[in-house]
Amino acid sequence: MSDWAGIGWLVVLLIGNAFFVGAEFAVISARRSQIEPLAERGSRAAKTALYAMEHATLMLATSQLGITICSLLILNVSEPAIHHLLAAPLGLTGWGEVAVDATAFIVTLLLVSYLHVVFGEMVPKNLAFSVPDRAVLMLAPPLVAVSKLFHPVIASLNWLANHVVRLFRVEPKNEAASTFTLEEVATIVNQSRMEGVLDDASGAVAAAVEFTDKKAKDVAVPLAQLVTLTKSTTPDEIERAVAKHGFSRYVIVDQQDVPIGYVHLKDVLRAAENPDAAPDVARPIPNKRIHAMVPVMETTDLEDALAVMRQNGRHLAQVRDLQGRITAVLFLEDIIEELIGEVQDATSRRR
Repeated sequence: MSDWAGIGWLVVLLIGNAFFVGAEFAVISARRSQIEPLAERGSRAAKTALYAMEHATLMLATSQLGITICSLLILNVSEPAIHHLLAAPLGLTGWGEVAVDATAFIVTLLLVSYLHVVFGEMVPKNLAFSVPDRAVLMLAPPLVAVSKLFHPVIASLNWLANHVVRLFRVEPKNEAASTFTLEEVATIVNQSRMEGVLDDASGAVAAAVEFTDKKAKDVAVPLAQLVTLTKSTTPDEIERAVAKHGFSRYVIVDQQDVPIGYVHLKDVLRAAENPDAAPDVARPIPNKRIHAMVPVMETTDLEDALAVMRQNGRHLAQVRDLQGRITAVLFLEDIIEELIGEVQDATSRRR
């Protein structure tokens, strides 16, 4: 092999090493949330990138194998060529053959190590960290192709590595971690607010993070604090209750003061709009005007309770303990307040 051919192979191997390093960091740094929309729109590169992220350990094994082979070949291919090119000028110094060979080897080792570390390792790693989404779209397809081409070798190495990891009682993961935990998101929000990067004056972002941590019992109103009406309440009495308390919805209780439903102001307004409204407003509200409440447990996650209420089209829910007893009532308004802050009842504003 000629000296310049050796230099050419040095360049090729440095590019190969850079490819495997960049692909490795791109696969573990990219976020599924950025790649999935592209895959849904039909991007083949995005679909391949998702496959690589879902088989992260196999991709890492492929990258490590490629990096190891390139690193071993770089010095073996480049050292004879660079050594020979340096031997002639060093020979003009009048040094002995041993001194010339030792000097040429040291210079070659330092030069190749510098090129390998900077251009074969650090540059591709920094690029993959800086633009992981773009990098994984470019590098994942050829990496997956290499993994399939050498699948028997790579699969066996990956199998052996996983079993060694299990000896330390650690279960290996196949998929790259591409999501944040709730605690991580909360830390990011708090740190961003402290540094002035995130403007969350209303607290809506922090509230959204904390929302998934709360249970129905944390927001529900205990029975003792409710303003309730009986089944025999008339529309006229409901209007007086609105004037006194300012709420648009009232919990209806039975003779044992157990919540059985709720009534909205608009239900009694309909009764008052009838031509013969005078006798209607003095009669108890019809049962068909009383809305049923959906039951939820005290330990139900607040977001799950919200989903149940939305699914059934109800603004109020009965909150029960482990024994099935009703202990509180959950209002849709209070759930919304956990997300966006205080919400005033429309009738309260009129007052």
